[in-house]
Amino acid sequence: MTVHARARDYPQSEFEGPIPNESELTAGSRIVPGRSYGFFTDTTRCIGCKACETACKQWNALPADNMALTGDSYDNTGALSASTWRHVAFIEKIGTGADRATEMPPYQSNWLMMSDVCKHCHNAPCLEACPTGALFRTEFDTVVVQQDICNGCGYCVPACPFGVVDLSEVDGKAHKCTLCYDRLKGGLEPACAKACPTDSIQFGEVEHLQRAAEQRVADLHQRGVPNAYLYGTPGAPGATGDLGHLNAFFLLTERPEVYNLPPAPTRASNRTLPSLISGLATVASLAAAAALLLGGRPGR
Repeated sequence: MTVHARARDYPQSEFEGPIPNESELTAGSRIVPGRSYGFFTDTTRCIGCKACETACKQWNALPADNMALTGDSYDNTGALSASTWRHVAFIEKIGTGADRATEMPPYQSNWLMMSDVCKHCHNAPCLEACPTGALFRTEFDTVVVQQDICNGCGYCVPACPFGVVDLSEVDGKAHKCTLCYDRLKGGLEPACAKACPTDSIQFGEVEHLQRAAEQRVADLHQRGVPNAYLYGTPGAPGATGDLGHLNAFFLLTERPEVYNLPPAPTRASNRTLPSLISGLATVASLAAAAALLLGGRPGR
């Protein structure tokens, strides 16, 4: 295990306050405004412990929800929501009857687990849809909702191709992951990444994370996992088109749909002009039909 050189400056176990630039010790990345930060989530390292969910709820004071099992999965939270900003999905690949698996492949052994989160898209559709400016891009290249400005219109909800943004039933405002904006401003690694015991969630500068992710894919291919690929990085099999790169991207071993991710996400604004033209054509057709019918009526 590699220990950062600065760790020698803090040998004690209790501190009077935050360590300056603590993320440099915990994540190997110093947080500097003006740079692009995000998450690389390696699903092959996820063990489904849900430590990230718990850390997210604790730090952001989010209420516990869905405390009973759904009956469909060991996953109790079920999906991202206004009160669940990190969600660990359990995807069982064991099968039943004659289709039941008899061999265990490398990594995750017929169980797929993935910690889902807001993607903080490079070209974020939610930003385009927000009419009040409640959604904004921070100095760390992340996307955050300001609840004091949000009017609860909900335009951002259908605009998000990943189903991330949700309106709260408590205050009627839009809520989602902030990539721990308040922690970043204090030089702290986001709570979910810091709590992850297997480094399935890695935090840092997006450019550095992309290089590390490409190396991880190459290593997995050599270790007998040829179907490993990146979702959300340009040029990869899971590239996300005109959304550009995702600041929170993933290493997957199955099709995106298996993880409840869209295979070809698009921006709603791309469909505005075709929809407008289609609507105008429909109106013109109705007007022409009405003129034809009324024009054929005998005068009085």
